[in-house]
Amino acid sequence: MYIAKRFRKLNFACSKVSTLIRQYSTKMKKTVLLLLLLPMFMFGNTIWSKTGHRVTGQIAQNHLKGKTKRALNDLLEGHSLAFVSTYGDDIKADRAYNKYSPWHYVNYPLGISYKDSEKSKDGDIITAIEECKAIIKNKNNSREDRIFHLKMLVHLIGDLHQPMHASREEDKGGNDIQVQWFGQGSNLHRVWDQNLIESYGMTYTELAHELDKVSKKEVKKMQEGTIYDWVDESHQICGELYDSVKVGEKLGYQYAYNYNDLLFEQLQKGGLRLAKVLNDLFE
Repeated sequence: MYIAKRFRKLNFACSKVSTLIRQYSTKMKKTVLLLLLLPMFMFGNTIWSKTGHRVTGQIAQNHLKGKTKRALNDLLEGHSLAFVSTYGDDIKADRAYNKYSPWHYVNYPLGISYKDSEKSKDGDIITAIEECKAIIKNKNNSREDRIFHLKMLVHLIGDLHQPMHASREEDKGGNDIQVQWFGQGSNLHRVWDQNLIESYGMTYTELAHELDKVSKKEVKKMQEGTIYDWVDESHQICGELYDSVKVGEKLGYQYAYNYNDLLFEQLQKGGLRLAKVLNDLFE
């Protein structure tokens, strides 16, 4: 009788311990999941997707001059432009790089040019590109400094061709314009950063291969102009994209059908123009 009673108490205690372990395990799983998802919540709707940047980098790689290839091979230690193209977003996980956040975009009112706009005291994507070019070109700067700004330049030329990175300040570049993408919550900025290109379902190498089928005449035409012309071009497209959606609208196949060609054209231009910028730097 005594032994049976002790056994029941022991069994009850084991049951309680087992329950506590399961509860702790569940909490731990939730915590780990939250930590894994946190970067997505923080940066998922503010970046030109990794695929987009790598497409731009790969296309640029195919149009480099010999002298440029040798210089980049040295500075990037053999890594490709596609490999380093996401660097500007990767470093966002480190608070030490917070000061570079304004480098990824520019906001100014629709209907005016960048040159006529009021400039941010924190800088923007255009001032950042100019700074990167100046530091890379000056061989008196440290190797470490030139490499950092080269990686940033590769990334920023990609960002420059995502239209919502040359946008309005009042809605945070379209981040405040909530829509649905195939039934999932999104916003106008994220649609162009990520949803369109990821929904297409091709790898960056597949897309780069398809989008790089352009004639020398077409390449020359796409490379015309300066970064000031290119930002105004993106800004004008951005204005059209604001008119392409309504708040709360359900987007899907029809929107992708209407705008994939524009997405591909911006990726093309980003890659070809990055090649031009780099070839000019290392001529």
